[in-house]
Amino acid sequence: MNLSTLLDKVREYNPTADLTTVQRAYEFSAAVHRGQKRKSGEPFLVHPLEVANLIADLRLDVPSVATGLLHDTVEDTLATLGQVESLFGGEIAALVDGVSKIGQINFKSRAESQAENFRKMIMAMARDIRVILIKLADRTHNMRTLSHLPPERQMEIAQETLDIYAPLAHRLGIYWIKSELEDNALRYMHPEIYYQLKRNVAKKRAEREQYIEHVRGVLAKKLEEAGLEAAVTGRPKHFYSIYQKMQSQQLLYDQIYDLVAFRLLVDSTRECYEALGVVHQNWKPVPGRFRDYIAMPKANMYQSLHTTVIGPFGERMEVQIRTLEMHRVAEAGIAAHWRYKGQNQTDSQQEIERFAWLRQLLHWQQHLEDPQEFLRSIKEDLFDEEVFAFTPKGDLFNFPAGATVIDFAYRIHSQVGEHCAGARVNGKLVPLKYQLQSGDTVEIITTTRQTPSKDWLKIVTTTRAKERIRNWIKGQQRRRSLEIGAELLDRDLRRYRQELPKLRKSGDLARVAHELGFKDEESLVAAIGYGRLPSQQVLGRLVPDSTAEERKERSEGTLQKLFRMVGRQGRGGVQVSGIDDVMVRFGRCCNPLPGERITGFITRGRGVTVHAVDCLRVMESDPQRRVEVAWDDAAGHFRPVQVEVTAVDAPGLLAAMSKAISSAGVNISSAEAHTGIDKKVVNVFEVMVDGVGGLNRVMRGLGKVKGVLKVQRLRA
Repeated sequence: MNLSTLLDKVREYNPTADLTTVQRAYEFSAAVHRGQKRKSGEPFLVHPLEVANLIADLRLDVPSVATGLLHDTVEDTLATLGQVESLFGGEIAALVDGVSKIGQINFKSRAESQAENFRKMIMAMARDIRVILIKLADRTHNMRTLSHLPPERQMEIAQETLDIYAPLAHRLGIYWIKSELEDNALRYMHPEIYYQLKRNVAKKRAEREQYIEHVRGVLAKKLEEAGLEAAVTGRPKHFYSIYQKMQSQQLLYDQIYDLVAFRLLVDSTRECYEALGVVHQNWKPVPGRFRDYIAMPKANMYQSLHTTVIGPFGERMEVQIRTLEMHRVAEAGIAAHWRYKGQNQTDSQQEIERFAWLRQLLHWQQHLEDPQEFLRSIKEDLFDEEVFAFTPKGDLFNFPAGATVIDFAYRIHSQVGEHCAGARVNGKLVPLKYQLQSGDTVEIITTTRQTPSKDWLKIVTTTRAKERIRNWIKGQQRRRSLEIGAELLDRDLRRYRQELPKLRKSGDLARVAHELGFKDEESLVAAIGYGRLPSQQVLGRLVPDSTAEERKERSEGTLQKLFRMVGRQGRGGVQVSGIDDVMVRFGRCCNPLPGERITGFITRGRGVTVHAVDCLRVMESDPQRRVEVAWDDAAGHFRPVQVEVTAVDAPGLLAAMSKAISSAGVNISSAEAHTGIDKKVVNVFEVMVDGVGGLNRVMRGLGKVKGVLKVQRLRA
């Protein structure tokens, strides 16, 4: 790639473009990056040039292409944003600032940093959607050159790409970027599976191309006989989509038949349905595999008809039917709607308002204070599959796959969700855990006696429902804590002939609340009820000084006393809020390892239970009882962890896997295996590791063993 090729590409789709801006951006980038090298050893300028090329592939405007050339200048060189603005104007400077700001701020923990980066990304999207398009181009080229980074960093970036960037590309409708990001992420996260798939696909290449050409000819002939003109193409499916199917259906590669998808492009919507009739008339459709995204477009404006039929030679064949305009949107997503002239803030806002999901993300970033909660909300909402359900009046709502009638109830109104006792789906009574299917008509049944429970959090999928349920539970917990706190404080005050109502009326309780750092007396009483603040600490500021000695003795009933009561036991390599004599247990639900981010939860009478910060059990727990914990780096403790390995049933494989674990410098505590009827064997090894690094060494070693299909860590 060179500047001349880039300029030709922009000129091809935008003949009136001012290419001098691109030329000057290239010269400025070359000057400030002079002498810098990438990890691969090639000049750093190669990266911005390739990013600009990808932006041109998206057919974006000149400021976007120029930003691709300049996006690293402020972050990685001595150039300033003021220089960029003086040389290229405010629009390009704002784009460069929007892209380069992501990842610049340092936070207390990596989790907060990551969550805050995505907050900034979403706010940047709200200001100008081009920022995320440029960021996607940047990530796409980084994934193409990921091989030059250390293995741990490769895994980290690949996982982030799968969690955030590929779903974003999907949501924005840019499927070629989505597919490339997913395939490259698979390459680094599961190299043994990726290269096995690559070998299998290459082996059957000639056979597949012959099949595509034959079916393409048959399809074209059948459509021509029906009086329809259509462009017919066929393509092999992407590696990641094949891998997903193997995983979800527990299949081997040779057991997957619909490895090829065919696409029909026609002139009008009417012809789409006529072409569908021709396909179904000649080949038997597979039940449950038809999707009409023309009548019900996806949230990213994608429109197409999808069907799977039993095609020639008795093999399954996926067919997509769309118009040329629909295809343009499907390939370029929101970039297909970009206008090169007269672009202004109002127009940009109108484009953004096409995406209800983006408005929802903006709402969450304003209201969710917990970084982990915000990050989880993003991941949950960037789902690939959607279902569509109707109200009895015919209003249409879309949900992520797996959504239940409770999600539906909360979509209607929070109060409907809180009192949801059941539902009628298509006229039949269903339980609360019923998962919605596309086309369902849902009538919610409510009763004032019904209220949310923690169990609901296990079956709902939408962030809206989870947020409302958690808020209701927290409100109930606070009300209960206020009752308990008032009862405890009033009981202790009566021993000193004091009364809580009088102290409230005199303002003494409000004064003590202020002295102890609470915003009001209600927060102080709730803290006593939660167990975070001993009532004796409040008494010390309220009762006469003559009882000071008694108060001192009674003050041992604090949180410190709770810790001491459980004994001076081993901490398992964990420090709890600087306290040395507290019993520590590890949550079986998540079984955290040294190196993972952790948090503690006070269990009355049993010390502190340590969980991973993203453990669902912690997310659902009382936040007032969480304490800060940290790994003791000098402790050198080993933790047990279970690893499940799915492999083909072959002689000597167990010995090879045991050798791989030993080679990683890790001991095996126990092992068990069982063979299924599909010629696969599932092995579960319990190994003792010193942290995440040790576990990663074991999993990489096992993944390289010939015959191993899948390696995963088991959690309760």
